Amino acid sequence: MRQQLLGFIIRWLLNSLGLWLAVKLFGTGYTETPQGLMVFLVAGLIFSVVNAMLRPIILILSLPALLLTLGLFMLVVNGFMVYVSLKLAPGVSMTFIHSILTGVVMSLVNYIVSNVIDFDERTITKGNKE
Repeated sequence: MRQQLLGFIIRWLLNSLGLWLAVKLFGTGYTETPQGLMVFLVAGLIFSVVNAMLRPIILILSLPALLLTLGLFMLVVNGFMVYVSLKLAPGVSMTFIHSILTGVVMSLVNYIVSNVIDFDERTITKGNKE
């Protein structure tokens, strides 16, 4: 239970970082405010919850399109998740095209950091067994 909570918190922070990075790269839908960090933390939390709840349903419904495009439709699914999350989040907005690009950026950030974290967990687990 503790590892699952830690994993969720890490994903939440990574999603917040990915959203911040994407908004800085594409420069759309956000004006600097004193609550800048809090805006992205809330948006990252909303994205994490929407991703956990809505993504499995959307993946099942879009399975024919995913198979037909050999997985390329996943870019649209990721963009839709970002778009829905940012519509729910206060203070940040984005067009659907920018949401697709943001989904790509967030996927890269999550992939890179997840591989680093998985490597460390395997090393720690292997070290404890010996």
